Amino acid sequence: MSGIDTDCITLTRYVLAEQKKHPQATGDLTQLLTALLTAVKAVSSAVRKAGIASLYGISGTANTSGDEQKKLDVIANDLFINMLKSSFSTCLLVSEENDNVIQVETEKQGKYIVCFDPLDGSSNIDCLVSIGSIFGIYRKTTEGPPTVKDALQPGRNTVAAGYALYGSATMVVLSVGNGVQGFMLDPAIGEFILTEKNIKIKPRGKIYSLNEGYEQYWDEATKEYVKSKKFPESGKPYGGRYIGSMVADVHRTLMYGGIFMYPATTQSPKGKLRLLYECNPMAYVMEQAGGKASTGTSPILDLQPTEIHQRSPIFLGSKEDVEDVEAVYKKHAK
Repeated sequence: MSGIDTDCITLTRYVLAEQKKHPQATGDLTQLLTALLTAVKAVSSAVRKAGIASLYGISGTANTSGDEQKKLDVIANDLFINMLKSSFSTCLLVSEENDNVIQVETEKQGKYIVCFDPLDGSSNIDCLVSIGSIFGIYRKTTEGPPTVKDALQPGRNTVAAGYALYGSATMVVLSVGNGVQGFMLDPAIGEFILTEKNIKIKPRGKIYSLNEGYEQYWDEATKEYVKSKKFPESGKPYGGRYIGSMVADVHRTLMYGGIFMYPATTQSPKGKLRLLYECNPMAYVMEQAGGKASTGTSPILDLQPTEIHQRSPIFLGSKEDVEDVEAVYKKHAK
């Protein structure tokens, strides 16, 4: 058959090859990632036909953050929960859409904990801006039945993390602790194909990304840093790019370099983005790609969570850009 690459690397094939490098591996993580990918494909399908299937609009309920849930949010959440529970590899799930942890039935339990945002950026659904899903996977480290404490692990304990981007194409960016790979969904065969091998972020970029509408609520360090990018002492100013969909903004930052920021404000003194299923997975991917992720004063991955919907300020992207922010914060701390 002409036009079909018979030797392409699918995501499943990539994960199996990684598994083979660890003789002690049981295959449970491979099983879990396969279930996750099925959920991503199903969400991608729902996103693509949202208008036709009348999935637009408000579902009439609000999630833990008080955001009104879109119908697509609810569908995506159900898809993730059902696929992850029935993978027989998870014991506990943390979703942005659920107030409490989701315990997997004893007969279906495995050893992994998954923290996820099933549909990030959903306020953009109705205007067709790119949205995505984010996930972080941890291993249960305690004996006995799983409890909320098992989910409260620092990002350094991440086993695998990544995100799916539903944009001009559907893409999964994944790290299993061995660099970062990008896989594009080929709708013709329903498989994710490795298209971006060993993604590395530039040491320094030319783009900064944050919501400048909140400038009146920023602390002095954030104001000073952003001003230094807009009015540099020498050279050209940074370009400003902000979509308002975390997956899309972080993906652009990863591919082009630069910095994505969601600082603390006087309105949200602890930041707005959630640590377990937004900041940690993105910080893990960024560090695996040679970048950096910080609260402004310490690495995101070193934070010890105390609650499942905990928030954190975040600055992530090119290493030198994030270090510039940290230097400004250090100066203001004196």
